[in-house]
Amino acid sequence: MTIVPDSKDWTWVLAQPCPECSFDSGAPAYEDIPALILDNARSWPTVLAREDVRVRPDEATWSALEYAAHVRDVFRIFTERLELILAQNNPTFANWDQDATAIADRYSEQDPETIAVELMAAAERAASAYGAVASADRSRTALRSNGSQFTVESLARYFVHDVIHHRHDVAGQRGGPH
Repeated sequence: MTIVPDSKDWTWVLAQPCPECSFDSGAPAYEDIPALILDNARSWPTVLAREDVRVRPDEATWSALEYAAHVRDVFRIFTERLELILAQNNPTFANWDQDATAIADRYSEQDPETIAVELMAAAERAASAYGAVASADRSRTALRSNGSQFTVESLARYFVHDVIHHRHDVAGQRGGPH
């Protein structure tokens, strides 16, 4: 089964709550971001222990395993992006094709237990990195490859929505919605 790539620009989640997962990225204080990252990561081992972890609910939706591997990589990518925004003046983030990565890295064939360990390690690194940003540096800017501008703070909020949304995606996968 081939997944149709998601081409939506999700930056709107910075301006309004997500109607699908209900997360309001503007609600938490920046200081709460590390805890949200870790809380999200702690919820994935249960998902990865499911008997049906490799089963796609339909042809258009990743399996829980594929989502977890993606979330692990989201933790990694957004930590790298934070490091870049802190090291350079107004850098442009390299484009990341999440769908190509899922295929190239064979997300569907990875070991759930290994993913659980790697996801937690990546989340701990991300939480530490975002937690260490001084308030004076939270307004530093960067551009995404499509021209969307982020500050450290908006990047953190966008990132946290992404992983929370994906946890929501798999919550009802046993026949539930995408």
